[in-house]
Formats: sequence, C-alpha cells, structure tokens
Amino acid sequence: MIDPVAILRELVAIDSTSAKSNLPMLDAVERHARALGFSTRRQTWTDAGVEKGNLIAQRGGERGGLALVGHTDCVPFDPSWAGALRPSVEDGKLCGRGSADTKATIAAMLGAAARTKAAPLQLVFTADEEVGCLGARRLVEEGLLRPRFAAVGEPTRMIPVLGHKGYCLAEVTVEGAEGHSAFPETGASAILAAGHLLREIERVGDELSGDADPQFGPPYTTLNVGLISGGKAKNIIPGRCSLTVEWRPIPSQDPRRTLRLIEEAAGRISTGRIRAQVAVQRLDAGVLVPREAEIVQFFQGQSGNAPETIPFGTELPYLAQMGAQACVFGPGDIRVAHRTGEFVPLAEVSRAVGILAAAIERFARP
Repeated sequence: MIDPVAILRELVAIDSTSAKSNLPMLDAVERHARALGFSTRRQTWTDAGVEKGNLIAQRGGERGGLALVGHTDCVPFDPSWAGALRPSVEDGKLCGRGSADTKATIAAMLGAAARTKAAPLQLVFTADEEVGCLGARRLVEEGLLRPRFAAVGEPTRMIPVLGHKGYCLAEVTVEGAEGHSAFPETGASAILAAGHLLREIERVGDELSGDADPQFGPPYTTLNVGLISGGKAKNIIPGRCSLTVEWRPIPSQDPRRTLRLIEEAAGRISTGRIRAQVAVQRLDAGVLVPREAEIVQFFQGQSGNAPETIPFGTELPYLAQMGAQACVFGPGDIRVAHRTGEFVPLAEVSRAVGILAAAIERFARP
C-alpha cells in the first residue's frame, strides 16, 4: 500500500521552482503511478532552454471518467529558509516549500488511486501553473485528454471550490517626444500623459464596480496598475512611459470589456505628439461551476463543507475547456503557501486520500 506521507516528503525534497525543470518531479510521480499499473505518457517542451513537461497517467484511457489534476511547480523560496527542501513534521504538520501548494494533493491523489481499480481514471501532473497555467494550456491545445469529470488539486482547506475570477494583463506604452527640460516646447512628456491615463484607468475601475456578482469578494472586476516606469534623466523631457495593468474579471463578464475600456482610455490621451498603445499579455476569463453540479455536490457531502469561490486562479478553466465538469479541492491553506514556513496538516492529507478514493469510485466510470 502506498504511503502518502512518504510520497509527500519525497516531493517536497525536490526543488520544483517554476524557473527550473519539473522533470525530476515527473520522474518521481511517474514511478509511483507505474507501480500502481497506470500507463503513462509525457508532453514535453523547452522553455527558455529549460525542459518542461506534463505527465498523463491513465487507467482505462484518456477519455471519459475522472481526472485528478495537480501542478508540479511551486513558487521560489527564501534562500535563508533551511527547511524549504528538507521536509519536517511538527505538531501534525509537514513543512516545506510546496507542501500545501500542491504536493500534498498530488500525494493524496496517488494514495487514493492505490485504493481502487475504478476506470477510466487519469492522474494529470502539469508544469508551470504558477506562471500562467502554461502546462494546462498545452493540454487544451493538444486536445487528447477529455475527462468527463475532474478534481483540480489546490489548498482549499477541504472546501469544494465553484470557481474564481479570471486574470488579465496588459502593457500600456505611452510615447511622447524627448527634449531639454528647460525648453518644454521641444518635447512632449510621456510621463505627464501617463498621469492623465492613470486617471482614466481609475474611472474604468469605477465603471467596472457597477457590475457585481455577490458570490465573489470583492464582488466586481478589480483593476490594478502594478508597475510604472519611464524617463531617462531629471533634465530630459521623457519620451516614453510604460504601465502594467492587470484586471481580474468576474466570470459573468467578458474580459475583453475591460480591455476595450482601457484601449478607449489610451485613445483619449493620444493627441498631438502623444501616442498610447495597449499590448495584451493574458486574457483569461473567470469560471463558475453551478452549485448543483454533481461533482460539487459530491465534495460538499464528503467534506461537510459548503462550496465557495476563491480569489486566486487555478487550472479549473482549462479542465472546463476540455469538457469536464470540474471542482477545485484539496488539503492545506493557500494563506500559508507562497511564504516561508509553508505547511500542510497531515490529518487533512489523510482525509483527502479517503475523499478522493471515494470520488474515483463515483466518477471513474465510462
């Protein structure tokens, strides 16, 4: 019988920071999956010279049934955290980078798969969720994996998750004209124009707040200018300024609505020698599964927890694109992830094994 805690220790000891190759993680989980009789295949690629991959382990094929999905990468850790890759157990909690997000869920998935022979069942381990769900995107593009149901592993405190807002990102570049600061007529300040654009973007945020969904908090699409840069020297009229704008749309709202409003705002400040252009980097819509969905009701009944929405993104939208009725669920708390001292309660890991095994029995059917 598989020991999920031993697997969790093994996985935490692997440095699977997104900037590094996740193939050592795939090697580990593939070994365990094959020992359980699963057939496996990999989808691999190179990203900036770094080898990356998805692993699909299946029993009974890649269509229909249930997919248990977990991402293999994690966020960077402080080099001074001596225990980041040295898993330790204290007070019933296993500590280490990735322990909650989401190596505990991966270990629980393998433990659950060992308890039942139901099929079709897919164990799907992805790359680069933390930097844009890049592995999940490749699975959608490939089009071979088509589960009927899916459980997406994330630290949800054993609460079934209905959905979350989308995530969108754009770079806005304001071009002006450089000149000597003592002679304003020789140039056109891109920074001052960007200041006007900031006010316009603030008005866009106010407009978006009027479209609300009470299932989320805040209940409207949020908008943020997180980065701004421009200028060369204190005595040069700046000829360029760039802004990084992100927005998190509620699922009922097309993310292109906000994009259109930002583009219109950029158009309004483009006059004379000033030009503003918007370059989209991400345009991911939100997702919301009905509360009455069979898989949501199942996890609610098994966990005793009412379903909720979450403020952070997951691979849920990509499973929905594959045609799966999906739910996000797993042990651990996202509020202790992404920081020094990350941990997961081992009692939750054990409970997750039992619930996921029951999910396999229920949903891993043709």
